[in-house]
Formats: sequence, structure tokens, C-alpha cells
Amino acid sequence: MQSERELREQLRSIDHKSYPAYKSLKGNYRFPKYMFCIDHVQGDPFAAPSQVHVAVDVKNAGFPDYATKDKLTRRTLADVLLREFAEQVNRFTFKAKGSGKSGLISVTRPGQEVLTRTACEINEKEIILRFAIGFPANGRSINARELEKILFEYLPQCVEQSLYYKNLDVSKVKQAIELAEDQQAIRNQLAQKNLVAFVADDAVLPRESGISSRPMKGATKFTSPESLRVSMELPHKGSITGMGIPRGITLIVGGGYHGKSTLLNALELGVYNHIAEDGREYVIADETALKLRAEDGRFIKNVDISMFINDLPNGKDTCDFSTADASGSTSQAAGIVEGIEAGSKLFLLDEDTSATNFMVRDAFMQKVVSPDKEPITPFLARARDLYEQAGISTILVAGSSGAFFHIADTVIQMDCYEPMDITVKAKALCADFPISEEKPRTFAMPSSHRVMEKDKNGATKRRDYRSGAVKQDAPERLKVKTMGVDGFALGKQNVDLRYLEQLIDSEQTAALGLLLKYAVEHLVDGKRTISDVVEQLQKQIDREGLSFASDGKDISGGYAIPRKQEIYSCFNRYRV
Repeated sequence: MQSERELREQLRSIDHKSYPAYKSLKGNYRFPKYMFCIDHVQGDPFAAPSQVHVAVDVKNAGFPDYATKDKLTRRTLADVLLREFAEQVNRFTFKAKGSGKSGLISVTRPGQEVLTRTACEINEKEIILRFAIGFPANGRSINARELEKILFEYLPQCVEQSLYYKNLDVSKVKQAIELAEDQQAIRNQLAQKNLVAFVADDAVLPRESGISSRPMKGATKFTSPESLRVSMELPHKGSITGMGIPRGITLIVGGGYHGKSTLLNALELGVYNHIAEDGREYVIADETALKLRAEDGRFIKNVDISMFINDLPNGKDTCDFSTADASGSTSQAAGIVEGIEAGSKLFLLDEDTSATNFMVRDAFMQKVVSPDKEPITPFLARARDLYEQAGISTILVAGSSGAFFHIADTVIQMDCYEPMDITVKAKALCADFPISEEKPRTFAMPSSHRVMEKDKNGATKRRDYRSGAVKQDAPERLKVKTMGVDGFALGKQNVDLRYLEQLIDSEQTAALGLLLKYAVEHLVDGKRTISDVVEQLQKQIDREGLSFASDGKDISGGYAIPRKQEIYSCFNRYRV
């Protein structure tokens, strides 16, 4: 490890040289209060900026034990520090001048949810903060004087003001840690109280707009129906009340624009902790909850969908079903089975985004098309089995079909964003509007067994000019290209994640690409099932974070650890 003085000397020795001379700076440097590491140097001033990180000794940073005592508090503190560093960096980015990305200082800017990110990690020994710097240039010549400003003037101020406890708003740190512990306390109490979700009184569920996740100003605050109101005892905030959604089948109904989907959206994101003043801080759902929808055209391989689909006219085996272009109903059936495999104990569905023929068949249609001619067993006929025999609850938003009232244990009506418990009223009406119930086949847990295979599409064939024999080269080394939240390309394969509605950050998508790449290169052997592969990855994530997946290189910022449910969903959409 070199000193900051040696870094300054090296900078001055390469000033005005050709841009690639910057690569000589790669390495670790000891500054008075932190270690500064240059992990990757950009190839030219117009390329992606250079990757760097700083490491601060936890003891020297001065944080009290309450903020670093376990994984929950360290993750929360990392989120606080990352947001503070981003504010500090904003004062200095592009103050150093030059061509291309010269002077850029870029760091992750978290949203409303608290995620485990590689941009800031805290362990028992150190705080590591990863970010990017555009090394300055004039044309394609090094401008070392401007980089010197960044490294010796701007950066020390940012680190000092954002990573040292004495310089932070102590009340802000304490509030974030206490909020996280209160949120975890609610999660712990869900199972104890036989609930799958909790929505606190005074929560603000509507968002600012369709492209903003900030709370809507002036929105109606949530008020729990008295019959569903429960109390939660929290270690810091004390006792709070709100609506407890019990295990079983819950139906959310109401007129259009009255808040049905808004409530469901808050519940699907209740698998994450939210920051203070988000409005949904105390909206908590079972951490395995999975939002499901129809996905016309999605890839399915070796999935046992016989619980829902049987006796296809073409004789295709639905106990081991594959298709490159699924229908809405088939894709939704596969999504449920894959969710069971991923260990989900709560399914969230919205009638608006579901395949109608998968969800329900009314009495008239049953008369026109007899059950022996219909291969689809609708979700309506299976929801009770899923709960009673598999322990999986359902929360369903419905706006058109009254058939769902007949299977619901709890019915919540949204009226101008205010919930009402109409279970008793709905059950009384069910007697006046009977439905013709289909008798599904005996319920059996699905037995999917998809074995992952290596993608051979990257390999190329060539003819040996001497022997004339045709040889196949090894596949090219896989590269990941992330396309926002919606998906990524791995080699020549696009993985479409548009319909995974609980993916909320492009850094989660980037991490899914990284994990799939690692799995294909190191774990996929034509024998392991997706379950085998994902469970192995989950163990490594729990032990090491994402660093194991970086092929021996320093992990960069720009990744957020996804849930196991999204890893399963991603791998199941990989078309190999």
C-alpha cells in the first residue's frame, strides 16, 4: 500500500501524458483518515468512469454499538451513509473540468426503499463506500491537476462529512436505526398474530405520480376498519394500530379509482423497509410475498402446471411443460408453481393484470363448454387448496367478477381510499347469488425439476484448414448488459424481467445478471436443478454478499441484493 504523498507524486509525473497512463495509478493508498483504492481505470475520458472505493475503520468512524450490532442495523446505517455521501458529492461533481466525463463523481442514489447495496457495505471492521470518478482530461491527454483537486480537496471533505459519526445528524441516524428495528418487530409479529400483512393507521399509500414513488401530498391517510384493527408493540415507537390482514384468502374490492390497486401495490412493496416520511414505513407484508400476473409470450421450461392445466388437445404433458411462447393463462399457472418452489407463503394478484380464463369460469361458460372439454382449472377453484394444503395465502384485487366473494375469508372494500370490512355483508349476498362450483382434480403439490444447462449459442464452429475437420470453439466469455429495471442481456440471451413488479431498482436487476452469469459459469452442470442452484447462491450471498460473484475482482458499486423470489423468477425466464 502506498501513501497519499506517493499518489500525488505519481499524478504529477503523468500530467499531460496520453490518457492510458492513468492506469498506472491502480492500487491502494493510505490517507490520514481512510484508505483510498483505485479499482478500475477507464480507457478514455468518454468511457464509463473509473471505479474507486474508500474504506474507513469502523472504530475510528465513531459509531455507537446500537448502529452496527447486527446485519439489520448495519444495512440501515449503510443506507443512511450512502444517502449522505450522495448529498456531499453533489456539491463537487463536475467542478473539476475537462473533456468527456472529466470531473464526474457518481454514487448510487437510493430510492424510498432500504436495500442491501454494494455501494456501501459495513462489516465488523470497516465501512466500504464504492463510487465512480471521471478522471479529467484535456482531449485525450491527462489533466492531473484537476484529478488532484478531486482526490485531495473534494473527496476528503465528502468522506469526513458523511462517514464519521461526529459530523452527522445524530438524531437522523438514531431515527433510521430505530425505524428499521420497529419494522422488523412488525415482521416478527405477523406470524404470531396469524397475519400476512399489516397497514398502519395514518399510512399514506398513494404515490406522487406514476413515475414517482414519493408520497402524494394531501392524500387521504389510511384508517383501519375497526373489525380488522390490531395493535403492534414496537421497541421504540411503542404501540401502534392498523389493519391486520389475516392468513387465508382476502379479497379487495371497490369502484374504479377508489384505491384497490394502490393498497395492493403498497402490500407488494411491503417486503422492503421504507425510509422515514415515505408514508409506508409501517406497511409490512410477509417477506416471501410474490406478486403474480399474466405474461403473454414468456419462456417456460420443465414446469409442472398440472395443478391448473391438463388434457391439452395436442396431448402435451403438463407435468413437465415447456414453451417458448406462453399464453396468459399458462404463464400465470407457471408463475404460481414457480412461486411455490421459491417458498412464497403469500400470493398477490390483481384481476386487471391476470388472464381472465385462468382466474374464473362463470356458470354460463361452464354450460356452454363442459368441464371435460376445458383443460384449465381456474384459480378460483384452487385458491382454497393452496391455503389449506400448501399454507399459501392469497390477496386478490377484483373489480368485475363476483365469483371471488364465494372463496374469500376476508373482504375489504376500498371507498375513496378508505377500507371497510364488508365480509359479513358479502357472505350474506353469496347466498342470494350462488355459483356453479367446479370440482377440480385432487390437489397435489407440483413437482417441477428444471435442470439448468449451459448456453451453447455462443460457441462457433470452424473448419481446420489442414485436416478439414469441423471443430467447435468454446463459448465466448459471457458479458452482462443491464437494461434498467426491465431486464438484462447475458451473452446473446435477453432476460425479460418487465413483469416482476417487486423489482424496484436497476441495481437489483444488475445483481440478477451477475448472479445468473456466475451460476452459468460455475454451477450449471446439466444435473443441478434451478432450486439446487438458487439455494447454493443464497448460502453464498448470506455469507459473503455479492463479492463471490465478481470472479476474483473487486466488486463494484451498482448492485443491490435481490430477494430469493426474484432470483428464482429471473432464472426461470432464462431461455436455455
